Amino acid sequence: MNRRNFLKSTGAAFAACAASGLFPSRSYAAGRENEMNILCWEGYNTENVLGPFRKLQKGIKLKAESGTDDPSMINKLRAGELKVWDLINLNQCWARDMMWKEGLIKPLDKKRFEPHIEKMMHWFYNKEMGINPFALSPDGKELIGMMQRFGPFSFVVNTKKISKALAEDEGFPMFLDPKMKGKYGLLAYDNWNVMHLCMTAGLNPFKKLTKEQIASYKKVCETIFAGAKMITADMIQMNQALVNGEIDCYFTGGTYTCSSVRYEGYTEIMNISPKKGPVDGKGAMQWFEVTSLVNNPNASPKASDFLEFVQRPDICKAVAFAEGTYNPVTQMSNPDVIKLFNKKELDALQWDTLEEEMDRSVDYQVCPDNDELTAIYNEAKRSRS
Repeated sequence: MNRRNFLKSTGAAFAACAASGLFPSRSYAAGRENEMNILCWEGYNTENVLGPFRKLQKGIKLKAESGTDDPSMINKLRAGELKVWDLINLNQCWARDMMWKEGLIKPLDKKRFEPHIEKMMHWFYNKEMGINPFALSPDGKELIGMMQRFGPFSFVVNTKKISKALAEDEGFPMFLDPKMKGKYGLLAYDNWNVMHLCMTAGLNPFKKLTKEQIASYKKVCETIFAGAKMITADMIQMNQALVNGEIDCYFTGGTYTCSSVRYEGYTEIMNISPKKGPVDGKGAMQWFEVTSLVNNPNASPKASDFLEFVQRPDICKAVAFAEGTYNPVTQMSNPDVIKLFNKKELDALQWDTLEEEMDRSVDYQVCPDNDELTAIYNEAKRSRS
């Protein structure tokens, strides 16, 4: 399952993983000085990241489990797994707006981590703003996580079929043009799709919607599903269709989904960040990850060490170019980090336009009407299946 595919894991799958020993043991010795468990998106669980830390810590028992969506990972902590995990790595809104308020995570040592944050790109730290508020408690007093991977996430086009300029000017409403019917795919990352469908309808998904607005959303939802040539949660399949000319673009995607195919040389495949839209005039979206200390009553002392370890330039590069997908990292403003990326890698990340794309984008946030909007979305999806 893919990290942007917000499908819930089934009980059978969970049981199978548990039986196979993929999940960490639920029981520990009195001391956990040489043990640590991470619940994360893929990337932090690769050998290129974990191997050097194991070597540095000389035999630490280190386990990392990759999640499938933010809410499911949070539910693990709610269901009693606070005693299992030491670190959790989620998209920006969940730490501040949910986990902190529920006491699922605890603060970091500001003095230890601020020097690292002060080297980050300006969206994450600058002298006027200070630390990005999504990494702070609601009152701004506590540091509740470290920011690293990020990127624009709206939709993807083949610029041999649709020009970058046209796609940026038209934005999401481009998909409603009757001429687009049968020419695009829908990458079924459900939670993202819901937000993007709202923006296609000219609505702000982060505000409470009226009945009339929800009706407008429903109509757009039905139109987008009806017009899609293909619907899949497999970004590799979607990229292949785009490269092969089966489709001209796909709805919901970004640097995360198209960077690997760009790295293979298909630089005509591009993430698009619309120039305008319904959220404070903006029509593009972005995400970034926040890694937090779980409020484990028997926490590993190595958790903070790992958070500092992944600030090393070589590990920043390893995280950015993890297996399968490639993403910018917040530390790329540091000369010691950016020098590790070659031109091909930077082109894969659309580095030359990253500044303007991020400035056009709004933060991924929690939708107040998510349950109702998701129910409408699922009904439209079932109509196609």
